[in-house]
Amino acid sequence: MNDGHDPRPVVCFLCTGNAARSVMARAMFADRAPGYTAVAAGTLVLEGHPMSQRTRLALANLNLSDMDHRSRQFGDEHANSDLVVAMEPGHVAWIRHHHPEVAARTATLPRLVRHLPTAGSLGERLAGMDLAAVEIEEWEEVVDPASGDQDVFHACAAELNDMVDQLVALLKR
Repeated sequence: MNDGHDPRPVVCFLCTGNAARSVMARAMFADRAPGYTAVAAGTLVLEGHPMSQRTRLALANLNLSDMDHRSRQFGDEHANSDLVVAMEPGHVAWIRHHHPEVAARTATLPRLVRHLPTAGSLGERLAGMDLAAVEIEEWEEVVDPASGDQDVFHACAAELNDMVDQLVALLKR
């Protein structure tokens, strides 16, 4: 569902403020999945802000950076993404309410790494998951590190690092 200029499928990572979880997951995915275009957005964003220092340090701890990051509100330009990877159940609910046209291509990262089928095109695999109607469950949350200290950000980055590795492996099949 790209705009035609870049043939790579677009994966949008979605969190609340587009300052921590989606930023880290996008940087990890972009580093490991060159066959995709990785973008990030949030559901409740102060537009144009850089990532937090704690996010920057958590990425640096994994030898990653995204110095050009500026927070973005999920909008029409993100609605064309081939896959929207949400960080918690509330983000999926937000998509279903504000952008129902994307609901069939939106899932939490934990659900994707647990349930993404391995056969077929990305579109076929997502269609098989019935994402617009599936009941979202509590286990599907990547906990927001926002109010935590640096150790909480490092722990979140480690959790995301593992799940992004799993997602990249699944998408390569």
